[in-house]
Amino acid sequence: MIIGHSERRTLFGEADHNVAEKTAAALQQGLSVILCIGETLEQREKDETTAVVTRQLDAVAKDIKDWSKIVVAYEPVWAIGTGKVATPQQAQDVHAAIRKWAAEKLGKEVAEKLRLIYGGSVAAKNCKELGSQPDIDGFLVGGASLKPEFVDIANCRL
Repeated sequence: MIIGHSERRTLFGEADHNVAEKTAAALQQGLSVILCIGETLEQREKDETTAVVTRQLDAVAKDIKDWSKIVVAYEPVWAIGTGKVATPQQAQDVHAAIRKWAAEKLGKEVAEKLRLIYGGSVAAKNCKELGSQPDIDGFLVGGASLKPEFVDIANCRL
């Protein structure tokens, strides 16, 4: 189940505490969760990316102790469906910050096992470079999943 996607946060006003509640409810029902986090272009330009994503994660961490059924998807809001994509280094920097947060907040073992995926205009032309980053474990693919090139993304070796 995908929870916290930027469209839900924006269009339906879902706040961090709503995302945390939904995540807890989904896990209680035995579901696995893809937890979406990410910043707007304005927040990135103000150098608030790490603060925003850790705030979003902290809200969930208040309610959740077992992260074994959670995959964290970093999706910069400014890159979703826009054709803009974070550079591999930008994506890696945020994924590394998430992994560091997890090690400090949840423990080293949890941080090492936590799957971190990238979403935001993933395409066949950029998946190999993005996937070569050490903290990117996979992708959350949107519009490109409807195109023939999706097979290239699915076959991308991480």
